[in-house]
Amino acid sequence: MTAPKTVSSSLERGPVEYAVEVEHLVKRYNGRPVVDGLSFTIRTGELFALLGPNGAGKTTTIEMLEGYRRPDSGLVRVLGLDPWQNSDALKCRIGVMLQSGGIYPAATPREMLQLFASFYPDPFDPQELLHLVGLDEVRNTRYRYLSGGQQRRLALALALVGKPELLFLDEPTTGMDPQARRLTWSLIEGFKQRGMTILLTTHFLEEAERLADRVAIIDHGHLIALATPRELMQYEAEHVTVAAIRDLNEAELAQLPTVQAVRTLGDGRYALETKRPMELLVELTRWAYEHGIVLTEIRVGHQSLEEVFLRLTGNEIRE
Repeated sequence: MTAPKTVSSSLERGPVEYAVEVEHLVKRYNGRPVVDGLSFTIRTGELFALLGPNGAGKTTTIEMLEGYRRPDSGLVRVLGLDPWQNSDALKCRIGVMLQSGGIYPAATPREMLQLFASFYPDPFDPQELLHLVGLDEVRNTRYRYLSGGQQRRLALALALVGKPELLFLDEPTTGMDPQARRLTWSLIEGFKQRGMTILLTTHFLEEAERLADRVAIIDHGHLIALATPRELMQYEAEHVTVAAIRDLNEAELAQLPTVQAVRTLGDGRYALETKRPMELLVELTRWAYEHGIVLTEIRVGHQSLEEVFLRLTGNEIRE
């Protein structure tokens, strides 16, 4: 994690409707577009989730927003500034939580927070942050001896110490146990309520579903969906999700009169596409009874965000 310089900027900081503006953004590597004509905005005070499979262009997009990579073409404005041209002026106004690295292995959480606090004119109190992220008991433990979840919570505290206007959270709860993850969600929600704008990337779709005001899904450098989690999950009403205590026979499900197509969702769940969902419910329960199958889930017209994500981006694993 690179510490920002202390900057006194004379640039105008009037209120802006959008904390982030991206228009027709393009970035190529060896002639291949990794980000290809991407456009979206993030409203001031919004918690915005940027999702996509590995290799979709998320990291490159965020690095351009943070001022670490220069776009090949397109427009980027972060807090009203060009992050590449005005990098120093922007650094003191944003907080960046990286996935890993950038912290001295022999330093303690207390030492790192005191160091980072010294870079800002009006930082959060380091001791208060240690308490907020649950690191009081290990404040004098060297970083190399912290658990993975504790290291992630320290990274969050370091991103917050300068009271940023815009917070970048890159996989914030990776490596955390369920209790620490819930604590972190509560912290993120609390800072959003204070008016902080937050850009979140995560592979925990439940995390985006709970926290985000809006979700953007990108794939192969293109924007393929942008809406609230609720809007995305209601995107496809004409389907029925079903699960049972054992795997079902897709071919038999496809033979039900009102079923148009069957998709495997994983974890023993199946999506049945239909134009007549209520009739399908009758057919499905009758079929299960006749075959001695106990159904554990039947859901009409509502998908989880994970189901939407897989439907839009595919099920294959990408490295």
